Amino acid sequence: MTVKQVRIIGGGLAGCEAALFLANHGFSVTLYDMKPDQYTEVHNQENLAELVCSNSFRSDSLANAVGLLKAEMRLMNSSVMEAADRTRIPAGSALAVDRKKFSEYLTEEITSHPLIQYISKEVTKFNPAEPGVYTILSPGPLATSGLTTFLKELTGEEYLNFYDAIAPIVSRDSIDETKTFMASRYDKGGADYLNCPMDKETYIDFYRQLIDAETVILHGFEKDGKFFEGCLPVEEIARRGEDALCFGPLKPVGLRHPMTGEEFHAVVQLRAEDSEGQYFNLVGFQTHLKQGAQRQVFRMIPGLENAEFERYGSMHRNTFINSPELLNADFSMKKYPSLYVAGQISGVEGYLESAASGLISAVSILLRENGVEKQIFPETTMLGGLSRHISVPKAHFQPSNSIFAMVPAPESRIRGGRRARREYLSNRALQSLKEFLGNNPTLSQ
Repeated sequence: MTVKQVRIIGGGLAGCEAALFLANHGFSVTLYDMKPDQYTEVHNQENLAELVCSNSFRSDSLANAVGLLKAEMRLMNSSVMEAADRTRIPAGSALAVDRKKFSEYLTEEITSHPLIQYISKEVTKFNPAEPGVYTILSPGPLATSGLTTFLKELTGEEYLNFYDAIAPIVSRDSIDETKTFMASRYDKGGADYLNCPMDKETYIDFYRQLIDAETVILHGFEKDGKFFEGCLPVEEIARRGEDALCFGPLKPVGLRHPMTGEEFHAVVQLRAEDSEGQYFNLVGFQTHLKQGAQRQVFRMIPGLENAEFERYGSMHRNTFINSPELLNADFSMKKYPSLYVAGQISGVEGYLESAASGLISAVSILLRENGVEKQIFPETTMLGGLSRHISVPKAHFQPSNSIFAMVPAPESRIRGGRRARREYLSNRALQSLKEFLGNNPTLSQ
């Protein structure tokens, strides 16, 4: 293998995953990130791989698509998964992490690696066809205006915008726990969620206040009001109908009071934000309400009457490219084969999906340097499904989380219902990945 220089622009999950995978396989990597000299409107930590939205990586179950993705990434010795497993905190059947420790862990791995040079610098221009250099562009969905302008010049395509949202965090010592109970839905995992129950009258009052609450005024590019369906603001869900929240983030199914067995009309779940359980995130409460409105409306939730907000919810811009027109299945650009685009800007949605895109890019570079061209993960794997998602032409391309629709259906009918079918797909995927790794031993070295 003739090692070429790898330049990575952006130190989020995708950039860190790619940098550590390549460095661990002997590549010399230069990682650029504008921290700590500059921050986007939603970042505030000096560390790399900062988790801006939730601290949950979602389900760890093989009956869930992202659970399969986690299992595949663990087989690939993913650094992001290693960091998540080392800093995980209780969250029922989900994998949640202490966000500060998670970022600190990956930052230390990057800055202490002998083959990685970390440069704090905003990059707004580079040569996408520079001889002997691979580039992985992973600036995240909040790419700076300078870099976005340059990318428009590179691609000749207009960028699409959608809106992501951040849920508020409250301190536990400000919660009246006499009005709440600890439990996980259907008793999965431990009693890891703090639940705020509502009867119908309380819920209706909350609903009416929520849909009438004052929201932040949108400016400039934000005025088109395009939201990503997978992360709608709670007030937008509420506006879809009086009971919409009860089928969404406030759904009461699977939640009974552990002492009385009582069921409720609606339940707000809070999830721990740190390993000590000092702060809790309002699950599904990403919002565009003004801070004053958040205090007024969210304190109507039983147990949160005197809640102290450690972080308010907010909206931020997410930018992504029309990937099927621009990218190959390995996340390399059709026009510039040595330039890869990874992370949410490529059209994947979610922490693990972003990291996976960086991993796929890095694997492609490693295989290419070992003489294996255009090799991608098997179509039965979730990694392969993400590759197809960003490369197969679609009438209206939109970002997506990992879903089982991304992999082929079972070869024959699977008895036992949806869970059995999904577990079959996961087991099939993991077997395919093991065979893929066996046929490409350089990936396991």
